Amino acid sequence: MATLKLSLRPGERIFVNGAVMRVDRKVSLELLNDATFLLESHVMQAHEATTPLRQLYFLVQTMLIAPEAAAQAADAFRKSYPLLMAAFSNASVRDGLMDVADHVERERPFEALRALRALIPAEDAILAGKPVPTRRKADEAVRQLEGATA
Repeated sequence: MATLKLSLRPGERIFVNGAVMRVDRKVSLELLNDATFLLESHVMQAHEATTPLRQLYFLVQTMLIAPEAAAQAADAFRKSYPLLMAAFSNASVRDGLMDVADHVERERPFEALRALRALIPAEDAILAGKPVPTRRKADEAVRQLEGATA
């Protein structure tokens, strides 16, 4: 693994290998080996998982940051995935869901979460009865959000 440098603001939290850490001042961390981590800005709380894709995001997140619940979350993911594939007719969302399942299967939860973040604007549009943004526009929106939180 290449070295990964993270910059955190005062009071920000990060989840590393199941532990929650909070910094009291601006700090830069350098991860020198493989570690399971998630920035606070990418953590979804249970009460925020109000739509099918957000619930799927929460399951993948649980696999990542709660090792003791990972097997149960993975089982729930395997049960939810075919139902979501049947529920969505939008090709872009279905393609994205296939990417998510592939990432989960290959034990790449970060990529699965990123793919899900890119799909949420499309789900929001579908639920609101609005035109669905293209996948490229959704990916750009996610990159902008991630850049704003870095």
